[in-house]
Amino acid sequence: MFKPYNDFMTLRLPLLLFIILLFPFDVCAGDIVSLELKGDWTLRAEFGPLVAELTLDQPDIVTVKAEKYANLPVFNPNGPPWRKAQPLHGVLAEECTSAGVLDPDSVVVRESESPNSLVYVSGEDFQLDPFWGNIGRSEGGRIADKQSVFIDYIYAQKRLDSIIKTKEGKLVLRKGIPHVTTPTPPVLQGGDIRLANIFFNGRIEKLTQENLYPISETVYPEPAPVKPTIAERQNPKTMQKLRAGQKIRILAWGDSVTDASYLPKPDRWQEQFVARLQEKFPKAEIELLTEAWGGRNSDTYRNEPSGSPKNYAEKVLALKPDLIISEFVNDAGMSGEYLDKRYSEILADFKAIGAEWIILTPHYVRPDWMGLTSEKNIDDDPRPYTQSVREFCVKNNVALADGARRYGRLWRQGIPYTTLMVNDINHPNKSGMELFADALMELF
Repeated sequence: MFKPYNDFMTLRLPLLLFIILLFPFDVCAGDIVSLELKGDWTLRAEFGPLVAELTLDQPDIVTVKAEKYANLPVFNPNGPPWRKAQPLHGVLAEECTSAGVLDPDSVVVRESESPNSLVYVSGEDFQLDPFWGNIGRSEGGRIADKQSVFIDYIYAQKRLDSIIKTKEGKLVLRKGIPHVTTPTPPVLQGGDIRLANIFFNGRIEKLTQENLYPISETVYPEPAPVKPTIAERQNPKTMQKLRAGQKIRILAWGDSVTDASYLPKPDRWQEQFVARLQEKFPKAEIELLTEAWGGRNSDTYRNEPSGSPKNYAEKVLALKPDLIISEFVNDAGMSGEYLDKRYSEILADFKAIGAEWIILTPHYVRPDWMGLTSEKNIDDDPRPYTQSVREFCVKNNVALADGARRYGRLWRQGIPYTTLMVNDINHPNKSGMELFADALMELF
């Protein structure tokens, strides 16, 4: 498992150490590096009296020759955009592909490894999705079922370089570790201060302002503690059991982000949260259950018939948890009126079994799926669903863990949020899951 941001987003470190690793204390709030583009790959950095002109390496280009595919499926133009046929191996992400990194003009499909062998014709013998890097044979073309083919292609990796102030007081550029989906910024050395990240989002022709991520916040600005806490006000039975050291059953209910079988179990948001909750209430006997269904939403559960492995009454309500935490990024298509009706019904069901509820607002997903044109200046989640959930929670006295708000400020920390998505769409890595745990712990 690739682990991005491991030099400053390490799970379970105390907050003080976390801040030190990310951004040492000799930078005052409000000190932001100034970046000016001077050429296609050159920029001028100013930080107080320090000035440097820095030249960046161009995107990391990978050339693949004669990559063997034992069988190409028929291209399905009506399939999901990320899987219409066979993903090219180089652009493969978790379950999907990394979009926009393939150079489609570079794709050559041959009958054998020999460069002199028969070259197949795009549009006649095979079809290519140039954005998602999927390739499949054409019906009636010259590529037969179960026939091996050999493919040449070129793609760009993503990269996060950093502008750093060294302990000697110099501004330097350090190259990050490229990756097709989750690039890693360079590890800080003793006394280093990370001032900005430069994001190479796959194939780019030159640097623009969209690639520049000056760091204006070291960490998410946690709100001042309040008394009583949100959990004390809105989840009083949960708090009573935690404090009394009693047994408490917590159910994490959601979609693929809650299932998260693509991650090691301890990295999943609910596991991170419960581990931290157990530390805060060491005498409590916390039982964590997970009920999740990838690619589905809360309605899907509630519409499943009796006896189904995912029937809502039998697989959610019948567990009789003390606390239910729901995460449904797949509910994001619900309108406000529809959400209010459906969530009111769910709330009544939970009250009937004596369960309290915390709703997680969803993480950010692919920018184009959210109507975003940038990963910067995105503090406010544009999805109506997120605002509707916030309003529902206020109106119904339901606890809200606002993960979306934390995702919306990552750009201020120099982090393009898509670099936390292992499938380049909507599956957070360990660090992305940690933001959910942070949002939940804020309530306690």
